[in-house]
Amino acid sequence: MSTCLFLTYRFRATPIPAGEMAKLEEILRATPKLLKALVHTSSSASDPYVKDETPPHLVVQLYVEEISDLENVVSRNGHLGILTSSGEFPALAAADVTQQAMLVRPFAVPEPVFQNARGTPYCTYLVSYEGEADDLNAWLAHYLERHTKYMARFPNIRDLEVYTRLDWVSALPWQRVNFMQRNKVVFDTPDALTQALHSPVRHEMRADYAAFPPFTGPNKHYAMATLVAYPAPQA
Repeated sequence: MSTCLFLTYRFRATPIPAGEMAKLEEILRATPKLLKALVHTSSSASDPYVKDETPPHLVVQLYVEEISDLENVVSRNGHLGILTSSGEFPALAAADVTQQAMLVRPFAVPEPVFQNARGTPYCTYLVSYEGEADDLNAWLAHYLERHTKYMARFPNIRDLEVYTRLDWVSALPWQRVNFMQRNKVVFDTPDALTQALHSPVRHEMRADYAAFPPFTGPNKHYAMATLVAYPAPQA
C-alpha cells in the first residue's frame, strides 16, 4: 500500500492565481519518489442526504510508496518547503492549510476507464470522518469489508480509495489534522456524480450508515474538479 499526503487549502481572499497554480503543479511534479499527484479545486454536485459547507478551494494529494519518502519531502529542508514561501507562493503562503499523511487502500470498480478526454478534469467526491470511533477496529472492519461494497456499485464509478491514518513526521508549519478516515469516489463529470448520488445505491449506503459502529465528529462531503498533475496524461 502507498502513502498519501493531503494538503487542504482555504484562501482568505481571492483564489490562487493561474500563474501560481501552474508553478505549484511544476513543484508537485518534481517531488522525489512521487507516484502520483492530484490537484482538486472546488466543484458542486447534488447529494440527497448531505448539505455540507463550501468545499475547500484547493486540495492536493501526493502519493509515494513509503512513509520515509513522504517524510523526506516534508522535512526541514525538504522539497515541499518552498510552498510556504510568501515570495514564491504568496496566495498559498497566506492560506489556511491543513496537512495529513494517510495509508491508501484502493478498491476495484467495474469500469475504471474514464470516458472524458485525457488531461481534462474529472469529478471526485472527497469524504472525511474527522472524529473518533468508540472501537476503531470495529469501525474499520465494517467500513472496509461492507460499506465499500456499496460504493463500488455506484453507476459509472471510475475509482474508489479509502484512507486510514498513520503517524508521520513533518516540519511544515501547517496545522496537522488526524481524521480517522477519508475516502473518495471518482466519476467522469459532476453530473455523473449527481446521478450516482441519486441512484438506489446511495439509499442503500444511507441505510448501512445507520448501522455503523458508534463514532463522533463531523462527516464531510465535497465535490471537487480533479486534474492529474503527475504522471502527465498520455496522448
